[in-house]
Amino acid sequence: MKIQCHCGRVTINLPILPTKLNRCSCSICRRYGALWSYYRAKDIRVTGPTDTYVWGDRMITFHRCQVCGVLTHWTEIDSDVGKIGVNMQNMCASELKGIPEYDGNVNLR
Repeated sequence: MKIQCHCGRVTINLPILPTKLNRCSCSICRRYGALWSYYRAKDIRVTGPTDTYVWGDRMITFHRCQVCGVLTHWTEIDSDVGKIGVNMQNMCASELKGIPEYDGNVNLR
């Protein structure tokens, strides 16, 4: 399965659809409006040029397309962990229908 940024320059190949989605409510993810699914780094392939941003406790690096600026994924700085977050907002919403979504803004109330 393949997802892409808006212009198509960054492509992420996923082995399967996620079984759950996470709308993180931290200060940066809330601003990005990201909808995350998580995969083992060895199970996906990312191609295309990205710019990166690291903030706060410096545990993850956010990647966005160098051309269109769309947030595509994050990688862990400690590569021993081997987890990647993929922004599923880049996939057609109809393909995500029925997948349970955890919304940190709602579930924290």
